[in-house]
Order: sequence, then structure tokens, then C-alpha cells
Amino acid sequence: MQAALILFAIAVLAPLGGAAISGLFGRRLGDGVAQFVSILFMVVAALCSYGALIGGMTSGAMPGVALLAHWVDAGSFHAAWALRFDTLSATMTAMVLTVSLLVHIYSVGYMSHDSMPRYRFFAYLSLFTFAMLMLVSSNDLIQLFFGWEGVGLASYLLIGYWFQKPSANAAAIKAFVVNRIADLFFIVGIGLLFVTFGTVQYDNIFSLVPDQARNAYMLFGSPHSLLEVIATLLFVGAMGKSAQLFLHTWLPDAMEGPTPVSALIHAATMVTAGVFLMARMSPLIEFTPYTREFIVLIGGTTCFFAATVGMVQPDIKRTIAYSTCSQLGYMFVAIGVGAYQAGVFHLTTHAFFKALLFLGAGSVIHAVHDEQDMFRMGGLWRKIPVTYVVMWIGSLALAGVFPFAGYWSKDAILNAAWASGSSVGMYGWVLGTVTAFITAFYSWRLLFLVFHGKPRDQHLHDGAHESPPVMVAPLVLLSIGALAAGAVLAPLYVGSKQAMFWAGAIVNAPGNTIMSMIEEVPTPIALLPSVAGLLGIAVAYVFYIAKPELPAAVASSFRPLYLFLLNKWYFDELYDRIFVGPYRVIARLLRRNDEGVIEKAPVELARLTLGGAVLATRSQTGSIAIYALSMLIGLVALVTTVVFFQ
Repeated sequence: MQAALILFAIAVLAPLGGAAISGLFGRRLGDGVAQFVSILFMVVAALCSYGALIGGMTSGAMPGVALLAHWVDAGSFHAAWALRFDTLSATMTAMVLTVSLLVHIYSVGYMSHDSMPRYRFFAYLSLFTFAMLMLVSSNDLIQLFFGWEGVGLASYLLIGYWFQKPSANAAAIKAFVVNRIADLFFIVGIGLLFVTFGTVQYDNIFSLVPDQARNAYMLFGSPHSLLEVIATLLFVGAMGKSAQLFLHTWLPDAMEGPTPVSALIHAATMVTAGVFLMARMSPLIEFTPYTREFIVLIGGTTCFFAATVGMVQPDIKRTIAYSTCSQLGYMFVAIGVGAYQAGVFHLTTHAFFKALLFLGAGSVIHAVHDEQDMFRMGGLWRKIPVTYVVMWIGSLALAGVFPFAGYWSKDAILNAAWASGSSVGMYGWVLGTVTAFITAFYSWRLLFLVFHGKPRDQHLHDGAHESPPVMVAPLVLLSIGALAAGAVLAPLYVGSKQAMFWAGAIVNAPGNTIMSMIEEVPTPIALLPSVAGLLGIAVAYVFYIAKPELPAAVASSFRPLYLFLLNKWYFDELYDRIFVGPYRVIARLLRRNDEGVIEKAPVELARLTLGGAVLATRSQTGSIAIYALSMLIGLVALVTTVVFFQ
């Protein structure tokens, strides 16, 4: 048991060592050594995470807590640096480190010709990984919030890594600001939790949740369930990190960073933090039925919204980015209907095939000299055959085609939504099934535009070449996960062995039998998402292979709808009108006030002081006669005042 805890602690802390050495000494060591050190620490961390997971499950070491140090002791508030070692944290740690290690290795080739100092890039990658590991291994909400803000900081540094590009700077700031808006709700939720339960430690909170189920909180002059208020605040925080509808606008712009960053953000870190938070807080979420309905509504709508936008995007990375947003919607539908295990299952399988798709897109971009417009590509499959094959595997997994990984986890979510029997569950199922069709359509749209048909830019096509082995090897390993992870993990995550596997790390209330009802869904209903996916592939084939003139004709016939989708439902324009525009007006007014009053006040005060000093010096003439006369005048004035006003 102790050995498993030690391995787990090494797995969590090792990336910090790599980040520190690369970041602090990388300039002296050189890019090559810094890259080697970062990857070495990641290899150690990944191996230790596998050892901890296997050892913990076989020796009964889970759940356990590894206390690292005391942190805050202020009155009744206590928080410590401690690592929570249970199935949820151990599996998340192994998944994060696996994907991050492959991204580190891939980055050696992808960034080899970059003019920026590469040691700094690898330090940021390792720091990002460490922050996510602190989040998933936290034993209380304060340490979780530390990791939460840590991934926010690291994402800002990585998205804006090419800081000489104004678009990258703007994207980094946008991601930072949008997430801070959501984080405000999150920190208020944590504060309300502490006020209510007197603790921020998970086990203490969970043991007290049933006692607070009937308590009310006055909000806007009316009583509301205290637990519902807390859960809603926490979910809004999760909406920001996981880019759900209304707080999603930062995610597509994050594509301005290097492609390995996109893979790490979208597959294994940051965006999955919100889903993890909801799964970790499942003992609380189980007592908040209205919040769960809200989660399904947001998740189902996000799922559909992002898929419709992905249908028309010309940029290869933005298409995959909206796919991430859509798949996160599926995960929140699972959370909302109480199938937390299915949500985490899809989170895990999604990590493999989404990292594969992003790194595959990076291989395409690398092959065509940094071009990202799919309408300038075409016919590349002979030029980059390995990338072509792995992109097919990733797309099959994303579309949920049997037996690829996405089939097992996505269908588990949709079956859970159907089995829930609620109106919001049906809403999630309908939009999820429609989205399955759209997902397959835009996935094969990407494949057909990039790899099939005639080259649209002969110069790009002639110069295309396969990526080096250091980039291809991670793609091959991820494709194995995208192919097999679903079938291998399904019995443990959502199948017959789930209760023993999770061992209380995820909690279903006694009345929540959704996981046992998944297998009882009628066969036609269970098969419908797969049929929808295959139909989406067929429609994409007709549009982009059989009749390639059809997309332009449809876009012209339905131009308002096409522009609506192309402009992402005009969310950016709407927010610009509602928030950014008024903010700029206020900023200009404050600037004028600052320049006209704030900045001038010290200058005028100094000028007044100088004038007074000049007058004072003029009165000091050095003449005794003038001083005596002044004293006489003062004496006469004093005597006169006393006589007349006595």
C-alpha cells in the first residue's frame, strides 16, 4: 500500500521537476538537453502512474491519502497539500500522463524548426501537466482550485507562446478572461461550501451532504435549496473550463497556439477539468435534481451547437476544436442523468482519439508548410499515408463506429439518457443522436477535403511529405488507444465490474440505478446512434466525393443559414455588442477622467505648493524695519479686535 502511494506521489510531482529544470536552466543547458530532461521526467511519471494504478488495485491501497505538507491553518479553516489516491484520481493521472508524454515526444519534431526557444515551450508543457495532476489528485477543493488556476495560467502561456502574433496574444487573453468569469462562480461556490459544511475536504463534505439536503438559502428574496445553489455555482465554473455553451468562445481561438498545445488542452487537460469536477462531486450532485436537469440542457445544447458549427469551418484545427466542444457536451449529458461513470469513460476514450486527431492535423499542417485551410488541400493520402491511416482511425472513433473507442463510451451516454426516462434525458438523447450524424458528416468532410479528390493547390501538394518518426510514433500509439481503449475499459468503467473498479470513487445514490438500466435499452434505440453515424459518412461521401459541386450549391441556396453557422451562431459578435463595446466606451471615459483629473491633480498640487513657497520667500526680505512694521500692524489689529468685540 505504501509503495503504491509513493509511486503515485512521484507520478504527480515529477512533471514539476521537469518544468523547473527546463524553465530555470534551459537557456544554459540548451534546447536539446532541456527537451530530453522534460521527456525523461514525463517517462518516469507515466511509468509510476501505471505502477500506482496496478499496485493500488491489486493490493487494496485505494482509497488512500498521501499527506505532503500542511498548507493553511487559519481559525477553523484548514487545507493541506495531500494527494487523494482512489480509482478516479489514479485513472485520470495515468490518462493525463500518457497523452502528455506522447505530446512531449511529438513536440520534438513539430517544434524542431521553430525560431522561439524550445526549452521554454517544454517547460510550459510540463507545468501544464503538473497543474492538471494537482487538480485530479487533490484531496480538497482548495488544492483543486490551485490546479484549476494553474492550468488556466499554463494555457495562457501556451496559447500565447508565439507572442509575436497579435492573434495569439488576443486568443490567450480571451481564454484567460472567459475562464476568470466562470472561476468567480466557482470560488463563490467553494466559499459557500465552507460556510455550510465548515470544511473543504471531500470526505468531510460528502459525509455531511445528506444532513443539508432540506436546508434552504435565501437568494434574490426567495428560498432555494442550499445544495442546488452550491452545485449550480460549481457547474458554472465547470462550464468555463470545459467550454460549454455561453462560455465556449475561448476554445476555438485557442487554436492560435502550436498544435501540440491544442492536443494537450483538448484531450487530456484543461477542458476535461469541468467533467472531472462534476464526477468528483457526485455525492453532492446526486442531491441536486434541478441542477442535474440544467446540466443536461447545457450539455445537450452544446453538443448540438458545436457540431453544427464544425460542419462548415474551413480551418482543420477549428473543425476539430468544435468537435471537442461537442464531445464535452456528451459528457455533461451523462453527468446530468447521473451516469457519472459513462461521462468519465467518454472523457478517457476521447483523450486518445482527440489527441490523435489534433496531432494528426498537426502532421498534415507540418506536411503542407503550416497551411490550415482544408480547401487548399486535397489528394494528400499518397503523400502522407501514415497520417492518413491514423486520421481515419481517429475519425472512426469520434464518429462512434464499432468497434472503435468512441462507440463504447458515446453509446453508453446515449443509452443512459434514454434509460433515465426524464424529459431532459430525452432532450439529451435526441440532440445526442442528431449530433452523432453531424459528427460523422464533418469528420468525413475533413477526411475527404484533406486526403481525397484532386489537389486544390498544386504547389502545396508537391511539397507535402510525411512527418519524421518522432512525430509518427506517438500517432501510432494513440491510434491503438483510439481503437482498443473502449472495448478494454468498458467492463471496468460501465460494465459488470464497475462497482468493484470504482470502489466508491464515484457515487450513485441508492435511488439512482441508471448504470444498471443501460443494458436494458431496446436494441433499435441502442443501434440508432451508430446508424446515424454511418448515414453521416454516406452523406459526406455524396457531398465531397460523388458530387463535389453540391456543398457550394447548398451553401448558396441556404446562404443565411450557412453564414449563421460559419459565424458560429454570431456569439462573438453578440458578446462584442453586449460586453466589449460598452466596456470600451467606459474605458475611454475613465481614460479621459484619468488624464484630465487623476493625472493632473498631483501636478496642480505641486504647482500650488511651488507658488506658495515663492510667495513665502518674497516675504522674507531680511529688513528689520519691515519685520518691526509687520509686528506693529499685527499688534494694532489684535488690540482693536479685543477692544471692539469684548
